[in-house]
Amino acid sequence: MLRDVFRAGTTYAVEPAISRDAAQAYWMTSARATYVAQTDAGIVGTYYIRTNQPGGGAHICNCGYVVAAAARGQGIARQMCLHSQDAARALGYRAMQFNFVLASNHGAVRLWHDLGFATVGTIPDAFAHPTAGMVQAHVMYKRLDPPT
Repeated sequence: MLRDVFRAGTTYAVEPAISRDAAQAYWMTSARATYVAQTDAGIVGTYYIRTNQPGGGAHICNCGYVVAAAARGQGIARQMCLHSQDAARALGYRAMQFNFVLASNHGAVRLWHDLGFATVGTIPDAFAHPTAGMVQAHVMYKRLDPPT
């Protein structure tokens, strides 16, 4: 899954020719937690939670999500994001921030807004998309209230 998404070069600011070892390190080494989503069809998604900034910013986490191509459109990303918010709260995070959501990733932008994330900033010409050219990237944020 990671290889296919990274090689496509359309959603993550990762070198498309990234090696297997480097891709695994990117996804898992600096993560506080890494999860997989599994159905009867096998592993259909994965996400990580990591501290967005050290020190005074360590109460905010960042997450990355990947859904297998065959499982897209089935609500897997929504389920992973909801799960990640609960997992982040359990790890002590008070907010979640997505640092680089490409404006061209319409499905993700729509989903994150639907799940209560606000676009708090936009970076113009932030990403050289292989087919769309230069696209904006959004910084998105959500406060994680404690569970009731």
